[in-house]
Amino acid sequence: MIPTVMPTYARTEHDFVRGEGAWLIDGSGRRHLDFGAGIAVNCLGHAHPKLVAALTEQAGKLWHTSNLYRAPWQEALSKRLSELTFADTMFFTNSGAEAMECAFKLARKYQHHAGFPEKTEIVVFEGCFHGRTMAGISASGAEKMVKGFGPLLQGFVRVPLDLDAVKAAVSAEKTAAICIEPVMGEGGIIPVERDFLRALRSIADEAGALLILDEIQCGVGRTGKLFAHEWAGIKPDVMAIAKGIGGGFPIGACLATEQAAAGMVAGTHGSTYGGNPLGCAVAMAVLDEITAPGFLDNVNRLAGRLRQKLGALVDAHPAIFEGTRGEGLMLGLRCAAPNGDVVKAAYAEGLLTVPAADNVVRILPPLNVTEAEIDEALSRLDAAAARLEAA
Repeated sequence: MIPTVMPTYARTEHDFVRGEGAWLIDGSGRRHLDFGAGIAVNCLGHAHPKLVAALTEQAGKLWHTSNLYRAPWQEALSKRLSELTFADTMFFTNSGAEAMECAFKLARKYQHHAGFPEKTEIVVFEGCFHGRTMAGISASGAEKMVKGFGPLLQGFVRVPLDLDAVKAAVSAEKTAAICIEPVMGEGGIIPVERDFLRALRSIADEAGALLILDEIQCGVGRTGKLFAHEWAGIKPDVMAIAKGIGGGFPIGACLATEQAAAGMVAGTHGSTYGGNPLGCAVAMAVLDEITAPGFLDNVNRLAGRLRQKLGALVDAHPAIFEGTRGEGLMLGLRCAAPNGDVVKAAYAEGLLTVPAADNVVRILPPLNVTEAEIDEALSRLDAAAARLEAA
């Protein structure tokens, strides 16, 4: 008999009932160190007092009105994000998948509005992950996501992370946009070279195409900058964010320049819940913390400590680990042993991590993790590796 919750997830038996900072507590009272952060969502850990206060205060005032009426909470959050980024305007969503759906639609609408309706192709990259909408899985093309869901949407052109391949795929006649994750998360924590991002900006400009960045996982301080593309010194035309911006509350956004969004007029897109008062209140509190003086400096300091210790772990267990990669507190351990076995061994030691493609284990602690918690996590990973070596 099918469970009442549709069985689309291979869930573990963990039954978490409470969270405190970087820790999750299960039903038996056991404490687990959370270095998965809800897949890079809980950027300030669990039950952060300022996020709790923001949500509680707003919950006592107003939860939902729909988008039929003026939304002062969206106006405040959009102004804040606009001041912090390249964006002139944005559309609020409930998730990253919805933010990407908006980005894809916006790219085609932009070209149509500009008088180029034939420019519909969106160039994406092998190993990408842009959510599980029909557009998202059509972009990815990964068998595990697309099998049984055909026919897929047309217009996505996948290329490797190779500039010659990009140049061959992009044309002034057909290309609406180029879309990339500055750090590929599901694909195995693969940072895109900064020169590569700069080249994409130039290629898009030459073709009259938009540059779309998916910063759903790598954005909001995760790499040590507010957004990962800042390391390359470029500006996109469109950017999708979610995950960290809500610190655990579901909210996302599709940010754009005025020019890119010129075709997005009344009636072209919508969402019933998107940009609700609760999500916007929490997002404002998240931004207050992430942009506080010294916060991102501390993320980079902690990232250096974590990466150094992960390097020592790799050296100590060559039969289990092959190397590390990533940016900031978005790091990956490429494994010699099956990454699923590493994740399970870490579970046994009370440490939560997240698997990814290319036999990688993602290390995604909250951005306000402490040095002591980093040291404890590495001790538990060391014990997990020893457990596998002894098996």
